[in-house]
Amino acid sequence: DEMADHMEHLGKLGDELSVEERNLLSVAYKNVVGSRRAAWRIITSVEQKEKSKGNEDNAKFANEYCKKVEGELQKICDTILGLLDSNLIGKASTGESKVFYQKMKADYYRYIAEFSTDQNKTNA
Repeated sequence: DEMADHMEHLGKLGDELSVEERNLLSVAYKNVVGSRRAAWRIITSVEQKEKSKGNEDNAKFANEYCKKVEGELQKICDTILGLLDSNLIGKASTGESKVFYQKMKADYYRYIAEFSTDQNKTNA
């Protein structure tokens, strides 16, 4: 998480990111989101298993924790999407960097769609 925070700060500075900095930004956020996506998948699986066993109390606990992880995921995705929209895409000077940032943006919308439901999924 610290790496993502540092790279967010770097992305907010006035200069365009170098190729190395761009790759570090991508890896930092991918690691932060990846661990939470994995946790979300495991928790939802546990929740479904507990429901099928009839353990409503355990399913409720799993659902509560799942909501917490979803909140963290949403916050992280919103942060990087905001950084891409407000700073990075506009400062990109090469076609390669513009495509890189647009792909990143699409990835994070896809991550939001994975855990969202109903209208939020449609928006993502």
